[in-house]
Amino acid sequence: MKSRKSIIDLARELRQLSTPAEQELWEVLRNRRFLGKKFLRQHPLIYGYYQGYKFFIADFYCAEAKLVIELDGKIHEFQKEYDEGRDYVITEMGNRVLRIKNEELDDMTAVKNKIAAYL
Repeated sequence: MKSRKSIIDLARELRQLSTPAEQELWEVLRNRRFLGKKFLRQHPLIYGYYQGYKFFIADFYCAEAKLVIELDGKIHEFQKEYDEGRDYVITEMGNRVLRIKNEELDDMTAVKNKIAAYL
């Protein structure tokens, strides 16, 4: 059973282990650099409490826009059902989910346009 504190500790650890793709997008989103919106990285989304907290850790989260951005590497090709279930829960929490494939970061202008359309 994870406590709220251990969930936050896990999120902090994930921030330290960011992938190159996450670091690249973070440079665009951090410090309100993108359209003046505040984004958080590796942000816990805690939902419910039944035999322990249930949670997901979003790659990037903008509370103001209720937008979760998930960067999808190769592993996501093999966990589509899990991702769909995760997206369902996150949207049930009142958020929207934008999935961006790592390869899309090669055209950062297109990625920025995609994110702007969700904001």
